[in-house]
Amino acid sequence: MENCKLQTKYIFVTGGVVSGLGKGIIAASLGRILKERGLQVTLQKFDPYINVDPGTMSPFQHGEVFVTDDGAETDLDLGHYERFIDESLSQANNVTTGRIYQDVIMKERRGDYLGSTVQVIPHVTDEIKYRLQKLSDDYDVIITEIGGTVGDIESLPFLESIRQFRQDQGPNNVIFIHLTLVPFLTAVGELKTKPTQHSVRELMKIGIQPDVLVARSEHPLDENIRNKIALFTNVPPDAVIEARDVHTIYQVPLELRKQNLDEVVLGMLKLNAKPTDLKQWEKMVKKITHPGSGKVRIAIVGKYTELVDAYKSIHQALIHGGISNDVGVDMVWISAEDYENGVSLDNLKEFDGLLIPGGFGERGVPGMLMAVEWARRNDMPFFGICLGLQVSIIEYSRNVCDLDGADSMEFSDDTNEPVICLMDSQQNIIRKGGTMRLGSYPATLSKGSRVAGIYDTLKIDERHRHRYEVNNQYRKQLEAKGLMMSGTSSNEELVEMIEIPGHPWFIACQFHPELKSRPTKPHPLFASFIEAAQRYSNETGE
Repeated sequence: MENCKLQTKYIFVTGGVVSGLGKGIIAASLGRILKERGLQVTLQKFDPYINVDPGTMSPFQHGEVFVTDDGAETDLDLGHYERFIDESLSQANNVTTGRIYQDVIMKERRGDYLGSTVQVIPHVTDEIKYRLQKLSDDYDVIITEIGGTVGDIESLPFLESIRQFRQDQGPNNVIFIHLTLVPFLTAVGELKTKPTQHSVRELMKIGIQPDVLVARSEHPLDENIRNKIALFTNVPPDAVIEARDVHTIYQVPLELRKQNLDEVVLGMLKLNAKPTDLKQWEKMVKKITHPGSGKVRIAIVGKYTELVDAYKSIHQALIHGGISNDVGVDMVWISAEDYENGVSLDNLKEFDGLLIPGGFGERGVPGMLMAVEWARRNDMPFFGICLGLQVSIIEYSRNVCDLDGADSMEFSDDTNEPVICLMDSQQNIIRKGGTMRLGSYPATLSKGSRVAGIYDTLKIDERHRHRYEVNNQYRKQLEAKGLMMSGTSSNEELVEMIEIPGHPWFIACQFHPELKSRPTKPHPLFASFIEAAQRYSNETGE
C-alpha cells in the first residue's frame, strides 16, 4: 500500500497594536523549531500594499529588496525565512495586494468570471486562498505571515480570506497566532494588558479567534499577567507566549522552545513529530553572544545608512562571517555623503575592514570613491558588493589607469564610453523602465585567483540585482595595470568579480552574496572578509 501524504497544516501569524513587533522573526523561528522536529516547513509573506512587488519602493520606506533564485523581488522577511529554515524560497512565497488585484483584473479581462460582477468577496478572497495553498503539495506545515496590523483597511481582504480558509480546511488543520504588545508603564511600574485585549477584540470582530498569543514585552510576564491575558482573550494560559528582546534574533527559537510553543502548536494541529534537537543551533548562538576571539569593527559606507533595514541581509551576513571565525562583529553605518561634506577619511583608521554595499543612482558615489581609494592605499580589507564593485572599477580607472571614461556611470553614445555602462539588454530601453538582471546566474572563477581559493571551486551560482556592468572595452587596460577580473559570467561577457593581487584582501563582486548567507552556512566571501579583518586588527594592534 502506498503511503498517503498527510493533510498540510497551516499556521497564520497576524500582528496587532503597532507594526514592527517582529512577526517575521516569530514565524521564522517557529519554522526552524518545526523543521528541527523533522517536518517539511515553508513560510509565506502576504503584504497588504498595492505595489506588485517592492522592487520600485524606496529603501528608506521599505528596507531592502530580497531577491530569490527565480528572480523575484520580495519583502525582506523572506531573507529571515531563508536564513532560519535554511531553504531557498521563490516568488510563490511572497504575495502582495497589488499582485492579487493584477491577477484578478487579468482574469476579468479574459472573461474568466463569465460576466460576473467582480468583487472582493468571493473573487479577491478566492485568489488569496488559491495562493495560500499553492505550495501545499510539498510541505507538512505552511506558516504564513499576514503583513500590516489588525485594524488596517489594507489587511482586511487577507484576514477575511484566512477566516474563510479555516472554515474550508477544518479547525485541526489551521491555527492563528497573534502577536501583540504588552507595554510597561514606568510611571506606575506595571505591565498593561489592555492593548492586547483590544487587539484581540478587533481580530474577533473579523471572525478570527486566535489560538496562540505571542506578547512582546520589555519585562517578563508573570503567571498573573498570563492568566489575565488568557481570561480576556479566550486563549489557554499555556498558549500565551512571552517574547522579550534578546541579544540576537537567532536566540528567538531557543526562547520559544523553552516555553513549549512547538508543543502547543503541534497539539492544536494534531501533528506528531520527533523530539526537538536545537543543540547545533545553541552552539551557533553562543558564538554570537560570547565570541571566543574578540571583535572586529567594520565600516559600511553606503547610500541608505539612515535605515539599517535597507541593508538587512548585509548586516546578517557579516554576523555569519563572525560566526565562522568565532569573532564578534561591530558594524558602523556611514553615509557616503559624509566624506563629500568634509568628514575626514582618517576616521577609517578606527576600523578593521570596509564594505561598500549595493545601491542605485549616483548620489554618494564620490564619497564611496574616496573610501575605496583609502582602503586600497592603506591595505585595509575591502569588500565591494554590486555598486561597490562598480565604484571600485571607477576608482581604479581614475587613480591607477587614468582611463578616459572614468568620470561617469551613465551610458553614453560618445566615443569615450564610461567604464561602467548599461547592460546590452538595457541600451535601447528607457532606463527606469528597463529590466534588471535578477535572480541566480552561474559564473566561472579564474584558476589561481584568491576568490577561487575562498570558494574552493571554479563554478559558482549567485543572485543578482543590477542594471549596469563593467564596460568590456576597458578590461585589457585595467588588467594591464594589475586589476584581476577573477570572475566572469559563463559566456565571459560580464565581469562578476575583481580582486587586486598583492593587496591583503581587496575583492568586489557584481552579485549579492549576502542573499545566500545563513547562520548555519556563512557565505564564504563574508567568512573570508571577517577573517581578513581579524588579521588586519591583529597586525595593526587596534
